[in-house]
Amino acid sequence: MSYEKIVSLLGSDAENLLQYQSQTISKEQLHAPGPGFVDRIFAQSNRSPQVLRSLQQLFNAGRLAGTGYLSILPVDQGIEHTAGASFAPNPIYFDPENIIKLALEGGCNAVATTFGNLAMMSRKYAHKIPFVVKINHNELMTYPNKYDQIMFGSVDEAWNLGAAAVGATIYFGSEESTRQIIEVAEAFERAHQLGMATILWCYTRNNAFKKDGVDYHVAADLTGQANYLGVTIQADIIKQKLPENNGGFKAIGFGKTNEKMYSELTTDNPIDLTRYQVANCYMGRAGLINSGGESKGASDLADAVRTAVINKRAGGMGLISGRKAFQKDMNAGVELLNAIQDVYLANEITLA
Repeated sequence: MSYEKIVSLLGSDAENLLQYQSQTISKEQLHAPGPGFVDRIFAQSNRSPQVLRSLQQLFNAGRLAGTGYLSILPVDQGIEHTAGASFAPNPIYFDPENIIKLALEGGCNAVATTFGNLAMMSRKYAHKIPFVVKINHNELMTYPNKYDQIMFGSVDEAWNLGAAAVGATIYFGSEESTRQIIEVAEAFERAHQLGMATILWCYTRNNAFKKDGVDYHVAADLTGQANYLGVTIQADIIKQKLPENNGGFKAIGFGKTNEKMYSELTTDNPIDLTRYQVANCYMGRAGLINSGGESKGASDLADAVRTAVINKRAGGMGLISGRKAFQKDMNAGVELLNAIQDVYLANEITLA
């Protein structure tokens, strides 16, 4: 996809997103993605040579190989949202081989999916595309529904099926978050011992985070703090939803804040809100990948490109987009994944 096509897809947002120059956290303060990111950042950390090799495996795969950016296909929705609801738009993805084929044909750096999916296809594909095993899930079958992340297998099992990384979710703010933090911290420690990289889905979850008709689950201040907790337990990469607002701590009336969080470190521009998320990832030392969100049909291509532009210009490391890709026929899914990657390959799109 050409830069002109990207501009066209952004429509009326093009100038605001592509020409914007941030006056909040300076881009010079960020540890921006780019070639040699593992050498610049992780080679001085406590990560072992085996973890460095796994991280480099992620960065060296797919169409974005060598750029320092990541495009990952995540398909855990068969558990998180039920398989029927997730795959009814395109039933071929009940078969885990087609999930891996979409990631390969779509030029992704990695495929992130369940123990069952990756174990079933391990010997055929583990050497062809990096595996990210999602080790915990919200199982959704309990009635009435409850929202908790529970372990579905062991880190050792992920290593045995050839994974380059493990992924896990913590519902920060939920009643179960304390247990989840402990479980995932221990799992990430074991993953690093075995030489795998770690990716944390840093989601907020609490009914109180919706107030006066505003959903603060996607507030920059709440998601930023979730990111900070994630890098504290040594997540190498943070997955976070794109921020849509700010001021969650103040509106809900909990936590601790400083007015500069809102007056100097952020503005209402989505690039600045996302940069605040990057800042909470140790100024980008742990990469921020934003999620692609649900499929909305005709607008998916434009929405995905918009999210990628915001993430890249904010200092993020890439996108992890699933439903927008696999809830279509495979050719359309490949086209969408390639469009995301083209944003990161476009030299015209730089840090704001």
